[in-house]
This record gives sequence, structure tokens and C-alpha cells, in this order.
Amino acid sequence: QLRLRESGGGLVQAGGSLRLSCEASGRIVSSALVGWFRQAPGKERTFVGLHRLDGRNIYYTDSVKGRFTISIDTARNTVYLQMNNLTPDDTALYYCARGSQFSTRVADYDIWGQGTQVIVSS
Repeated sequence: QLRLRESGGGLVQAGGSLRLSCEASGRIVSSALVGWFRQAPGKERTFVGLHRLDGRNIYYTDSVKGRFTISIDTARNTVYLQMNNLTPDDTALYYCARGSQFSTRVADYDIWGQGTQVIVSS
């Protein structure tokens, strides 16, 4: 049974950086996608970016392009979300999830981590 576990969240000032990790335990096939999502208080969960494990598709939502980068360390079974130039609007609970097709929809991802909190102060 595949499990995902996020870590690396915290409190950072605006303009700062954080790197989130999504560690997978269990088998995850090379054709799968790992997506990052976030949920701000009182709001719906929204798409941040995705990375196919074979490296063929990397995609980001417009609001994070040029600031966030997803990378994969296959030896460690870990996907990273490097977040730079953070703003208070980036404050949210961040989740990683497994998907099987290129999608920005929450419903198309079947296995989720528990989330890691990111707070950006102004």
C-alpha cells in the first residue's frame, strides 16, 4: 500500500523560501504523477503543480510559475517542492498526492499525504 508523507513546512517571512518533501513508502510506478496541492483556511484545495515520475511532464499553476520548482529524487523515493519568494498568499496546508493522469483536479488523485503547514508572514 503506497503512503505519502509531507514534511518541511513552517513559518517564514515574505520573500523567504521553504522546501517541502513528499516521501513515498511503497511502490509507485514510473508512469504515475505526483501532484502538489494547497488549502488555505476556509478555502477549497487547489492545484499547485505536478511532476510525472518519468520526468516527461512538469506543470505549475500560473500563480507559482517562476517561484516554485518540483523535483524528484528517485533514490530516496521523495518528491520536493522548492518554494521561493513566498508571499502571504502562499499560506496554506500543502499536500502531495498520487495521480495516474495529467490533471489539476483533486478528484483525479487517489492517495494523499496528511499535509504540511506553510505560514508566510508579511
